[in-house]
Amino acid sequence: MEKAKKCLELNSDESETVSRVAIPALQIGKSSFYEAFALRGILVERVEPGVVLCSFKDRDGKLANGAIANLVDIVGASVAYIPGLPMNVSVDISVSYVSTAKLHDELEITSRVLGRTGGYCGTMVIFRNKATGEIIAEGRHSLFRSNAGRVPKL
Repeated sequence: MEKAKKCLELNSDESETVSRVAIPALQIGKSSFYEAFALRGILVERVEPGVVLCSFKDRDGKLANGAIANLVDIVGASVAYIPGLPMNVSVDISVSYVSTAKLHDELEITSRVLGRTGGYCGTMVIFRNKATGEIIAEGRHSLFRSNAGRVPKL
């Protein structure tokens, strides 16, 4: 463990560089630091209730696994969000990649809250090929909100 800590320590130049990084607070209607970097390249072409048509290809012309993981994060957080309360923080994300989607395949993405306990919330996100019904991926997303006392029971 000490070796891992030592590898992660910053030298003075690295510390200075990190201290100059400005991450502005999230404002409604403006992109966040996360959106500007992690979601760059994911193109959502159409959204309808229960259906998202998106594209982000890898070298083989398939929907990239990283794009699917990012969508699990965004969609899972969206269903866990409660208006008027602070945003949740992701604690754990796991994705099972069952099949692949080709560029421009129409995907049906469904998500639901599995449960809430105190400040914790669990969600599930399933990606299906709309034409064939084949499951492409299944994601589980755990989130936490610090002011658990204000979370209404569902």
